[in-house]
Amino acid sequence: MKNAIFLYNPISGEAQTVGQLDRIAMYYQRAGYVLTLFRITRDRGLSSLSALIAELAPDHLLAAGGDGTINRLVNYLKHKNIVIPIAILPMGTANDFAHLIGMPDNLPDACRAILNGKIRYLDMGRVNNRYFINVLSCGLFTEVSQKTPTALKNTFGKLAYYFSSLSELPSFRKMNIEVTADEIAFKGSCLLLLVFNGRTAGNLKLAKHSSVEDGLLDVLIIRGENIVENIKNVFHFLVKKKDAAYPSDIVYFQTRRLHIENDQPTTDIDGEKGPDFPLDIECLPASLPIIVPQEPEE
Repeated sequence: MKNAIFLYNPISGEAQTVGQLDRIAMYYQRAGYVLTLFRITRDRGLSSLSALIAELAPDHLLAAGGDGTINRLVNYLKHKNIVIPIAILPMGTANDFAHLIGMPDNLPDACRAILNGKIRYLDMGRVNNRYFINVLSCGLFTEVSQKTPTALKNTFGKLAYYFSSLSELPSFRKMNIEVTADEIAFKGSCLLLLVFNGRTAGNLKLAKHSSVEDGLLDVLIIRGENIVENIKNVFHFLVKKKDAAYPSDIVYFQTRRLHIENDQPTTDIDGEKGPDFPLDIECLPASLPIIVPQEPEE
């Protein structure tokens, strides 16, 4: 029989994983797998995972959780120089990366998509000595996912992010950033900077031209000369003009690498606390083995 290791965060998303363990094991057993459980939380990390991988030599790792859970797993594997395919069950709050690769939210469909799926080597981002699968951000709302209590996210889901983000507005001050890349040089005030490997943040499609197979990162800088006017225009664009060109309030470009200087320290990568400035960011093409659903036959 084949082997797979199932990594799950019992409190991720709506804390639904624990109640689904038996069903997941059933789908895998029917497909000829022995499934070994590996429980991860913020208190119990991944320190013993490499020994388990060496012992079992699994075909792949099955990870249940959101972008933050996958981020921690990917960083662990990269720093341990372990290359192994990852399958994702979208059981977090937003699940941006899982949705990008076409994973269904429905558990039976997701399991079937994985067990009948194929391995693709996708791009990922590296910032200083950290890795990200979906997005790096700094500025307005950057700390929302980090500060929003797990219980609140589990109860209210995406709505929790909205209410938590509103509390940042009264105390927010715009950043002074300097961005250097081959394609552009930007120096000025900024409300929010986003560097996408993926396409969405909180299921908002912000990097609409992004692909995880083009070897490029998509960068969005939301200007901060007039905070109220900039936020109003960007909100109008996101809600009313999703298919239009980016407004002048957003500086957009694609690049392989960039350097960022900033007068504020906080960054976020995939919902986890990111590294301090200055930042050296690059795209690592075709470096992340992910199991994705088979494309339907025409």
